[in-house]
Amino acid sequence: MFENRDHQWVYLFSQGQANMKALLGGKGANVAEMVRVGLPVPPGFTITTEACNAYSAYQRQFPEGMWSQAQAALREVEALTGKQFGDPQNPLLVSVRSGAAISMPGMMDTVLNLGLNDETVEGLATLTGDRRFALDAYRRFISMFANIVIGVGMDKFERTLNRFKAQTKHGRDTDLTPDQLTELIEAYKLIVFSDRHGDEFPQDPYEQLRMAIAAVFDSWNGRRAQDYRRIHRISDELGTAVNVQAMVFGNLGWDSGTGVAFTRNPSTGENQLYGEYLLNAQGEDVVAGIRTPHPIAQLATDMPGVHQQLLTITGQLEKHYQNMQDIEFTIEQGKLWLLQTRTGKRTGAAAVRIAVEMEQERLIDQHTAIMRVEPNQLDQLLHPTVDTSAALTVLTTGLPASPGAAAGRIVFNPDDAEEKAAEGQPIILVRHETSPDDFHGMVVAKAILTARGGMTSHAAVVARGMGTPCVVGAGDLHINAEQGILHVGGHEIRRGDWITVDGSTGQVLLGEVPTKQPELGEHFHTLMGWADQVRRLKVRANADTGPDATTARSFGAEGIGLCRTEHMFFGDERLAIMREMILAEDLASREAALDKLLPIQRQDFVEIFRAMNGLPVTIRLLDPPLHEFLPNFEELQAELFELKLKMQQANSFNEIDQHLRQIWEKERLLRQVERLREANPMLGHRGCRLGLVYPEVTTMQARAIFEAACTAQAEGATVIPEIMIPLVATETELAHQRQLVATVATDVLGAHGMTMAYSIGTMIELPRAALTAGRIAQHADFFSFGTNDLTQTTFGLSRDDSARFLSHYIQAKLLPDDPFQVLDQSGVGELVQIGTSRGRETKPDLKIGICGEHGGEPKSIAFCHRIGIDYVSCSPFRVPIARLAAAQATLAM
Repeated sequence: MFENRDHQWVYLFSQGQANMKALLGGKGANVAEMVRVGLPVPPGFTITTEACNAYSAYQRQFPEGMWSQAQAALREVEALTGKQFGDPQNPLLVSVRSGAAISMPGMMDTVLNLGLNDETVEGLATLTGDRRFALDAYRRFISMFANIVIGVGMDKFERTLNRFKAQTKHGRDTDLTPDQLTELIEAYKLIVFSDRHGDEFPQDPYEQLRMAIAAVFDSWNGRRAQDYRRIHRISDELGTAVNVQAMVFGNLGWDSGTGVAFTRNPSTGENQLYGEYLLNAQGEDVVAGIRTPHPIAQLATDMPGVHQQLLTITGQLEKHYQNMQDIEFTIEQGKLWLLQTRTGKRTGAAAVRIAVEMEQERLIDQHTAIMRVEPNQLDQLLHPTVDTSAALTVLTTGLPASPGAAAGRIVFNPDDAEEKAAEGQPIILVRHETSPDDFHGMVVAKAILTARGGMTSHAAVVARGMGTPCVVGAGDLHINAEQGILHVGGHEIRRGDWITVDGSTGQVLLGEVPTKQPELGEHFHTLMGWADQVRRLKVRANADTGPDATTARSFGAEGIGLCRTEHMFFGDERLAIMREMILAEDLASREAALDKLLPIQRQDFVEIFRAMNGLPVTIRLLDPPLHEFLPNFEELQAELFELKLKMQQANSFNEIDQHLRQIWEKERLLRQVERLREANPMLGHRGCRLGLVYPEVTTMQARAIFEAACTAQAEGATVIPEIMIPLVATETELAHQRQLVATVATDVLGAHGMTMAYSIGTMIELPRAALTAGRIAQHADFFSFGTNDLTQTTFGLSRDDSARFLSHYIQAKLLPDDPFQVLDQSGVGELVQIGTSRGRETKPDLKIGICGEHGGEPKSIAFCHRIGIDYVSCSPFRVPIARLAAAQATLAM
C-alpha cells in the first residue's frame, strides 16, 4: 500500500466506499463500492475533491504530497494489472475522468488511452496482436488529449479525419488501414505542433498524466460546468475528484464493445433494463452520438452470456443502492467490466413512476418515495403535448429522448440560441449532435433536435435533466449550419423558421403546432396522496377567474390564496369602463362608472365561488396604481403630435373640426394621465391608499364580493370569502378599510336574509407592516405575506428593472439566488418570521400564509414550514410542486 504522508489526497478504489461521496465524488465512491461488493471493476485510484479545491486555492498548483501519492497509487495499479505505465513492451494505459459529489453528466472532462506515445503504441500492438487497433487508439488519444488538455479545437482533427475517410471505400473511420492511421497520427501531431507554436505532442506518460489531472481540475471551473451548477443550484465549493483507472478496451474487435445501461427506463420509469451499446467502440462513441448505437435488448442476440451477466449485475446494483442506476460498461474480448454506477437522471414522469413502483415492490418505504422525487420535476408532467386533432406535417421521426412538446424558431448554434432567446424568441436548437460546449444554448432552448445520437447521448441526458423536450438521432436531417438551412422530408427550412418538436413521440413537425395539457396518471395521484397524508402546510392557488380556479382545484388546491381583482378589469369593454371611473372629475361620475363595473365583478366572483365550493377564497382588493389602466403617457404625446400634423394638412372645414375634437379629447386624456403619473408608482397611490382616497372603490368591490357570495350560496355552494386589504403600512389604514368592508357585508347579507362566515385580513408586503404586525393584527383575521413586494421594498429593488443586473449578482456570487425566485431567508424571510411571531403574540390563532411567487418554490416552502406558516399559495400549475415540497419539508424536520 502506498505511503500516506501528512494528508491523504489519493485513495485506491479498494480504500473507499459509498458514503465517501463528498471526498471521492460520486463516481469514485460508487466505483469503490462496486469493488467492495466484488463486481468486475478495472483497478484504479481517486484523487479527492479536497485536492481539487486546494489546486484552485494554490493558483493551479497540486497540493504538496498529492503527486507522489498518485505515483504510489499508480504502482499499485501496475501490480494489480501486471503492466507498467510507460513501458514500451507492456504498457499500462489509463483513463482520467472527473467525478463530482453531485452528478454533472457531460459537464467536465475525460481523457481515454492515456499513456500512449510513439513507443507504447507499438507495445500495445504487440500485446493485442492488432496493430490497427493500437494505432486507432493512439490517434483517438491525441485528438482527445489535445482538445481537452491543450485546448486545440476538435474541428481541426475532424476536418483532417474526414479527409482521410474520404479516401476509403465506405467513408468510415473503421475502414482506415494501419498505414493510413500512421499517416493520420502524424497529421494530428502536426496540428498540435502548429497550435502549440512549435511544442511537440507530449511523449512522457507521466507528463501526460499530470497535465490531464490538472485539466480535469480546471474543468470544474469551465463555463459549461459553472452554467450547469448555476442552473441546478449546485455549490461551487464541492470541487471534483479525479478518477484514474486502468483502461479496458471496447474497440478490440467485434467481441468487444461499450455501452450505457439504466436499470429502469429513464424517460418512462418502466421496470426494464434500458440502454444502448456499440460493438468495437469506445465509450465516447456512445455518449457523443458519433455512431447511432443498438438498444440493449439486442445484446441478448449478439452476446447472450454478457447480456445475462449484465442483467444479474444491474439488478444487484439497484437492490444495493435502492435506486435506479445509470451504469457504464465495457466488454473486452467477451469479458464484462463495469466502469461506473450512479443514481440515474430521469424525467419527472419516470421519477414518479419509479418512486411509486419501488415502494410497491418493497424496495423503499412511502416516506423515501416522497423524498425521491424532486418537486420541480413534477413540472415536466404538466408539459404540453401535441394536439393530434390539428393538421400535422411530420418532417421526420427520431428518438424520443425527453418528453414534452415545444414550438420555436430554429437556430443552428448555441450562441445564436442564447442571443435570440435573450430577445424573447422561442428557440429550437438544431445540431448534428450536441457537445458540452453547447450547454449555454441548450439551457435557453425550448427544445433540442439532433441528427445523430441515441437515448444516452449528451443531448438526451442534458435535456432530460432540464426537462426540455428533445428528439435525437433524426437521421433524415440534412443540416447546413453555415448557410442556416435544414433539408428534411422534401422541405427546406431556414434559420428563424418555425418547427415543433415532440419529445414524447420523436416526431418533428412543420410549423407552430397547437399543444394541449397532459393528463396525470395513476402513479402521480398515488404519490400526491402519500404527500398529502404527510404534509402540514396547506396549499392554495393564485387564481383570478372561474376557469383558473377549476384548474387549480383539479391540481389539488385547497382554496384560493390570492384573487387579484385588478386582472378582472382588463379586456376592451371592461378597460373602457375602468378608465371612465379613473378619469371621472367628480364623485357622481365616478360612482356611475363603478355601478357599471359592479355587475361585471360580481359575475366573476360568482364563477370563482362556484368553482371553489367549500374552500376559502382570498380576494385582494384593487392594488396597482391607477395609471396602469391608462394609456402610456409618451405614446399619447406621440399620438397628439400626429393629430396636429394631420389637422395642418386638412383640406376641409369638416376635417379640421373632426381633428380638433380628437385633439381636445386626446389633450384631456393626456392631462388626466399627467395628473396621475408618479415618479415611483410602486410606492405611490395604490393598494389601501386608493380605498382611503376613493372609499367608493372599496365599497363597490366589497358589494360585488358579498352579492356574488349570496348568489352562490343561494345556489347551494358553501362560500368562504376572505377579503384582503393590500399594501397596509399602519394599523389605522386597515381599521379604516375593514370598517368599510364590514358595513357593506352587513348591508348585503341583511338584504338577502343570509348569514355567512367571512374574514377580513391584510397583505403584509411592507417592512413596516412586518415590524408592527402586533398592532396590525388587532384589526386582522388573517395575514398573507406578499413576498413579491416585500422583496422589492426590503431590497430596494424594482422587480421590473432589476433583471438587467441581478444575473450579474448571481454569477458573481454576490447573491446565492434571484430573490424574486427564491425567498431571501436571512432578510425578507426574517421579516416574515418577525411578522408571524408578532402577529400571533396579539392573536395566537391568527391564520398566516404567503401568496407571492415564492409560494411554489421548494426551498421557500421549506422555510415557510419551519416558521409555522399555515399555507402557501402559488400559480395553479405549481400546486402539485408545492404539495410535494410541503411533504418533503415535513419529513426533513
